[in-house]
Formats: sequence, structure tokens, C-alpha cells
Amino acid sequence: MEKKLKVGVLGATGMVGQRFITLLENHPWFEITTLAASPRSAGKTYEEAVGDRWKMTTPMPESVKKMIVHNVNEVEAVAATVDFVFSAVDMTKDEIKAIEEAYAKTETPVVSNNSAHRWTPDVPMVVPEINPEHYEVIKFQRERLGTKKGFVAVKPNCSIQSYAPVLTAWKEFEPTEVVATTYQAISGAGKTFKDWPEMVGNIIPFIGGEEEKSEQEPLRLWGKIEDGVIKKAEGPVITTQCIRVPVLDGHTAAVFVKFAKKPTKEQLIEKIKAFSGLPQELNLPSAPKQFIQYLEEDNRPQVALDVNFENGMGVSVGRLREDTVYDYKFVGLSHNTLRGAAGGAVLSAELLVAQGYIEAK
Repeated sequence: MEKKLKVGVLGATGMVGQRFITLLENHPWFEITTLAASPRSAGKTYEEAVGDRWKMTTPMPESVKKMIVHNVNEVEAVAATVDFVFSAVDMTKDEIKAIEEAYAKTETPVVSNNSAHRWTPDVPMVVPEINPEHYEVIKFQRERLGTKKGFVAVKPNCSIQSYAPVLTAWKEFEPTEVVATTYQAISGAGKTFKDWPEMVGNIIPFIGGEEEKSEQEPLRLWGKIEDGVIKKAEGPVITTQCIRVPVLDGHTAAVFVKFAKKPTKEQLIEKIKAFSGLPQELNLPSAPKQFIQYLEEDNRPQVALDVNFENGMGVSVGRLREDTVYDYKFVGLSHNTLRGAAGGAVLSAELLVAQGYIEAK
């Protein structure tokens, strides 16, 4: 790319906003030109606005420290400075829907980490290796919004990345029933152990709204565009439990699967290892070379050893074996703020650029 695209981060002071900033620091295609956050942060330097709330393990990039934070609600002013934006705003669902569409209507594409638009019928919710064809619904969304370039695209919930790609790799064997229990890191709630000391040595067996997302969002990924909207797939039937565990980064899933066409263990492993998609074909900057790895050891995947596989953009699978009630069971692991949040959104933006949906204004 001759000239980098100008990017804004909406909700730049929060944990996902911070992750966007670290990922974009030396990005070959994108350059942060604008940071926006709530009115209380507006007018301050980014360093002042964040204060002692920097949650990344790497230092705040020098390039953003002195940037003046914009008021995210001043849509026209922010949009005028960028080619597109990443959204990680902390607002109510209705407020998020409204502000993301407001940015889109200024002809500014919005790549969102938020859940507000995941079920808007003409908004694509994409894992780039799984359903890139859903970006074709953007043309219908633009008709609704009255835009030529502006649109909203989202990524799915972080926890489903630990099992939905695996089930996608096994599609030809027709999974019919799935039981998944996810063990979710505290950074998924935007927290560190410093913020949330009561999580040390603790497990909380409830994460609000998470089970419905974990059961329904994979079906939307596997759906089809019909009459200008995305219709979710009918199956498989998925039931989940979602548990918060004392881990900083990394969502683990224990999964049981029934198939209409029962494969061998060797076939399942072969499909996992061979599974790749458009990001790998196009060699996008953030794409993992190996999307899913299979680990033979009985005690893997482990958060401590495997969460950063492929710079946190790959999925790790292990303990695949036959089950006495279901056909097979396995354990999956993905990095929730990289593949599951900001990293997944950056990869989505790269694919949108490669396909011509995002370009310089």
C-alpha cells in the first residue's frame, strides 16, 4: 500500500481501545490519526485521559501520548480526519447503534468490536476465515443508510472463537448437537487483577448475556444472505455455560459434538490442520499462517503456553477423543482480546480493504 489509511479509534481509552492502539502502532497499512472517547476525556492528551488506567503489558506507544482526544459524540469533526474508524465505545446498545450509524452516514466505514449491531439484519458479522462472503450484504446496508462508502461491520463474541472455527472446519461431517462450556478470562470484562482482586482464586458461574451469544452467534456466521439480509443457519443445536475464571487473557472451551456423518479422529485432526481461509490466501498482515493448531499432549492447550499462538491470532485445540454420550469431545483455546476482539477487528478491516470496501476518502 503506497500510503497508509488514516484510522480513528472510538472508545480509545478503554481496554479494547488500548489494544487497538498497540496493534496499530506499526501497522503496514493503517496509521492512527485520531483518538476519540467520552466528553470527560475530550481535550486532554491521550496520556492524561488514560492516567493510571493503561492495562496493556507493553508501554503506551509514544506516537499517541500527546494526541489530543476528541469527543466521540462530535461525529462530523472526527469523521473529517479519518478514512475509517474502529469502534470500541462504552455506551448502551441503543447509543452504540445510533453513533455507529451516524459515523457510517458521514461516509466513514465503521469496523466495530461492539455487540450492538451483531443482529442488525444487513450488518455483516464476520470471522474472516469463516464467512467473508457476508460482506456482500454491505451493498444492501448502504442502500438503507443512503451511503456510497459508509457502512458498519462487526465481529462476533470473543468466546465463540475457541470453538466456532473448529466446527466450521468439520462442516462436511454435519455437526448436529454441540455442548460447550467456556472458561473466560477477566480481560473479557475489561478488567485486570488490579481492578478485580476478588477474582483471584475465584470462579463466577455467570457472565451476563454470554450464553445466548455463545449459542446463537455461530449460527449467524454459518447463515446465508437472502433478500438483502443475513438469515442464520438452522443448526447445529448449541447449548452453553459461560464461567469467569481467574485468568488474565485467553478463553478456553470444553466442547462435546454429535455428527450426522461420524468421522474418524484422524479425519477431524486433518481438517483442523488444513483449515484456512481468505486471509491466508491473501497473506493479510494480521492473518495467522496456521489458523488452528492441534496439540497432541494430554495437558494442552494451556493458557500459559498456547494463548499467544500466531501472535494471539490462532486457535489451539487438544484432547480430541471419542465420547460415551456424544461422538467426540475436545478443548479449544483462543486469545480473547487479540483474535476475539481488537485483533479480529483489525484483520476484518484488512480484508475489507483488500476487497475494496474501505479506501482512502
